[in-house]
Amino acid sequence: MNVKKALIISGAALVVFFLVTQPVQSAALVTSILNTLKDAAEAVITFVRSVFQT
Repeated sequence: MNVKKALIISGAALVVFFLVTQPVQSAALVTSILNTLKDAAEAVITFVRSVFQT
């Protein structure tokens, strides 16, 4: 087994452990990440619109 595969499996196991032992905190973390991504996408859209508007 190579190192990359071992790290991926270990990371996946850690995520599953976190999801099982702390589901409420996991859901809050996912929601926070998705909101951050949404805000970033909206900022990029606003920037692109402002560049192409005259």
